[in-house]
Amino acid sequence: MDDNYEDDAEVSPDTQQPVADQSLVHNLHPRRDDNKVVSLNAPRAATNSKASKIALVEPRLYSDVQDIASQLLKQQAVIVNFSRIDDANARRIIDFLTGTVFAIDGDIERIGDAIFLCTPKNFEITGDLSATLGEKLK
Repeated sequence: MDDNYEDDAEVSPDTQQPVADQSLVHNLHPRRDDNKVVSLNAPRAATNSKASKIALVEPRLYSDVQDIASQLLKQQAVIVNFSRIDDANARRIIDFLTGTVFAIDGDIERIGDAIFLCTPKNFEITGDLSATLGEKLK
């Protein structure tokens, strides 16, 4: 038994067989240039890409709210400028849009004195403009 132990002790990493020749490995697994795998981070071709859109809307009538809601239902963000409509109708539109964004799990944020950003679920709003707006209004 001691002889077997000595034989095992004499084996070292330097005396092990070399790894197979790399040219043989390459021939066994040839590289195919017709690979159809595309990286998820690769930019899409211009013809296949569908860019995210943000609609800019200045409602003048309450009935314009339907167009704004349609944009949100198409997963598009909408910036709504209420400077061309009276306060009562602007409040009605904001109420309607609040319900719309709630239904699609979106968000509505005031980004200016009479400007609101409505976004569907696939958008994320970061930052805080209310502090900046407060400083400019003083």
